[in-house]
Amino acid sequence: MRTLAIGDVHGCLIALKCLLDEVGLRPDDRIVFLGDYVDRGPNSRGVIQYILELRDQYDVVCLRGNHEIMMLTARDDSRTFNSWLGYGGEETLESYAPDTGEQSDLEHVSEQHWLFLESVCQPYFEDDSHIFVHGNVRPDLPLNEQDNATLYWDKFINRGPHFSGKKVICGHTSQKSGWPLDVGHSVVIDTWACGTGWLTCLDTESGHFWQANQVCDTRSGTLA
Repeated sequence: MRTLAIGDVHGCLIALKCLLDEVGLRPDDRIVFLGDYVDRGPNSRGVIQYILELRDQYDVVCLRGNHEIMMLTARDDSRTFNSWLGYGGEETLESYAPDTGEQSDLEHVSEQHWLFLESVCQPYFEDDSHIFVHGNVRPDLPLNEQDNATLYWDKFINRGPHFSGKKVICGHTSQKSGWPLDVGHSVVIDTWACGTGWLTCLDTESGHFWQANQVCDTRSGTLA
């Protein structure tokens, strides 16, 4: 069984589909999405719907990113709503716009998608050898004692290995070089898919990774 971690998608549905075609999913694969499905890219609605469909066929773990938190908070808070629009929320709303041409708002987000953001997405995940988070972890604390600011919002800083000895796989801190950042005990795989970079999928055991972008270019490599 492979455990495949996927970095910040940010509405880049074309890149996601091209990436998984390149990976060649197997029936026993586990896919761990590191969060930030929405905002900035052109098709947040399509990304969530596609992931929901993947969950019907594969073992899929979905983490929550800070952009999901912003979207959830924007639903009930007008100040957050206006702020969220400037962080990519406008593109997310456009992806939910009805075919009638009517201006979109959060009322057009389906209940199924709200449930995905609220209940399907998790703050973290771990297996026997790896820890998966969106943002970062404090190395001295178990996962159930990590605060939300660290898990969702903290940029990656090399604080040293986690006390558990497990390797940390995270997103959130965009690597504008387009390549994963590997510091041995931690790997950052947000490679700026919503900019001019790539969407990355990492096989956590072998260190092999695949990448695709929004024009369906692909490439691959192996962590040093």
